[in-house]
Amino acid sequence: MAVVVWLVRILDLINEWVGRIVSWLTVTMVITVFVVVVLRYGFSLGWIWMQEIYVWMHGALFMLAAGYTLLHNGHVRIDLIYRTASARYKAVVDFFGSLLFILPLVWLTWEKSVPMAERSWMRLESSPEAEGMPGLFLLKTVIPIFCVLMGMAGVSMMLRSLLRFFGIEIEPDYADDKDSGGADTAMEGARE
Repeated sequence: MAVVVWLVRILDLINEWVGRIVSWLTVTMVITVFVVVVLRYGFSLGWIWMQEIYVWMHGALFMLAAGYTLLHNGHVRIDLIYRTASARYKAVVDFFGSLLFILPLVWLTWEKSVPMAERSWMRLESSPEAEGMPGLFLLKTVIPIFCVLMGMAGVSMMLRSLLRFFGIEIEPDYADDKDSGGADTAMEGARE
């Protein structure tokens, strides 16, 4: 069980740090939208590339932070039954939810996005707009990265659910660690 706890911690830590880093795109995106609005309505100036950049940032933020959001239970869930259910029931729902929904969706998205990203890289594809952003291939590369991060979050959720089913609880929230040895505490719980 200690190996499973270690693997869950590693997968969670990767999504935690990617989510924290990518969250700064939100600030950049808000500033960009503000500048675009001020230039357009205050000075009657506008460029296609400037409008595309915040749309691209939004897409990258959404895809790269999806695993982080799942880690922190931020995705939409129907809580009528789940909220008041026992820990074992939640573990079963989370396990089969990951197995039947998250991982197949990630796999299908991976299968379609990798060839698309490869073609885009071969052409060094840019925006189809006349004055659009160069480097569309970079944005298309974010889709397979999303698959990896979301797949890791799904596997982590499955493993954490198995542990919870057997009475071992792992708290995934690294931002609120109560003690300095969060991973050590989880490892001790796995040994019990």
